[in-house]
Amino acid sequence: MIDPLEASLRIAGSGLAAQSARLRVVSENLANAQSTGSTPGADPYARKTITFASELDRASGVDLVKVQGIDVDSSPFRVEQDPGNPAADEKGFVKLPNVNMIMEMADLREANRSYEADLQIVRQTRDLASMTIDLLRSSS
Repeated sequence: MIDPLEASLRIAGSGLAAQSARLRVVSENLANAQSTGSTPGADPYARKTITFASELDRASGVDLVKVQGIDVDSSPFRVEQDPGNPAADEKGFVKLPNVNMIMEMADLREANRSYEADLQIVRQTRDLASMTIDLLRSSS
């Protein structure tokens, strides 16, 4: 059986890694929210999505969160008329990324808060370990 403090650190560490990956995907989506195709009529940047899965760590016996995959969102691209745009087709329409800024900002905020919660678990676990060491020192 693994030490409960070590288990807490492993679980929080897997959460930190997962939320870091989520922040990276959301940041890429936000950075490319206006990236059109490079040639007339070409597809623009396609929004990326991330999925997670629970995975049992056999060595420690705890469930950890892992990135299951990073996929491309299949929702349709936005289309606007902008005949002066180099990516416009022969009718003057430009395909824009399927990135919804409001949804990305909500995802960013949620990922950030989850990351902070995992970081707080690491801090609390560190404090508990320090308190345990101090108790052991004072009792000898």
